[in-house]
Amino acid sequence: MKRLARHLPVAHVHQWVTMIEKEPSIVEGGLISEYVAEWATSPFCNNDLPAWLIVQEAASLVRDALSTTNGGYRVEGEFAVHRSAAVEAGVVLQGPGIIGPRCFIAAGSYLRGGTYLAEDCVVGPGSELKTSFMFSGSKIAHLNFIGDSIIGSSVNIEAGAIVANYRNELADKTIRIKLGSEVIDTRVSKFGALIGDDVRIGANAVVAPGALIPPGTKVARLQLVDQYPY
Repeated sequence: MKRLARHLPVAHVHQWVTMIEKEPSIVEGGLISEYVAEWATSPFCNNDLPAWLIVQEAASLVRDALSTTNGGYRVEGEFAVHRSAAVEAGVVLQGPGIIGPRCFIAAGSYLRGGTYLAEDCVVGPGSELKTSFMFSGSKIAHLNFIGDSIIGSSVNIEAGAIVANYRNELADKTIRIKLGSEVIDTRVSKFGALIGDDVRIGANAVVAPGALIPPGTKVARLQLVDQYPY
């Protein structure tokens, strides 16, 4: 676990080392490598803490990854865009961020707060991607909001679907997740979802804050995914 300290605050590392020793079955529910195969070969592979802690540090992790980009990228400020990627007029890129090879970012999109897109990703028109990681071949169609999330490879999110990241309706904003018979107390207030490889999310579906969606899951159009332990 010592290798994580160079990326994540000592307080977070100590807190979760303690929990892993006490409750391994609960903490493993949010380990990214169990949902996203490409995590192991990404610039972030040395981080094996739960997804809800990784997204807290997205900006600093992406900022570190910027230093590893090569001449294949155009770098402006804190945003690197691969030369084979297409970014239409009207896109707002607020760094730090990385857009990988052959990605397509449509007009009116907004990427902010630490974003990473691997190769062949699509962000459709009018979509917002905030503090999130997307892996190869994943697509968000249009008019989507994805906040504080990790999206595996070959994920398709249809038009209007939302991945919410904040429990605005609750007095206690802490994200808690019911996983089987256990409840995970993430101790964070901003976390959207860990979405596994090959997931399909239908149009106008809503993923409530704190979702762990296994690889290959199909979420129907208009469906609500809510794993809060009410």
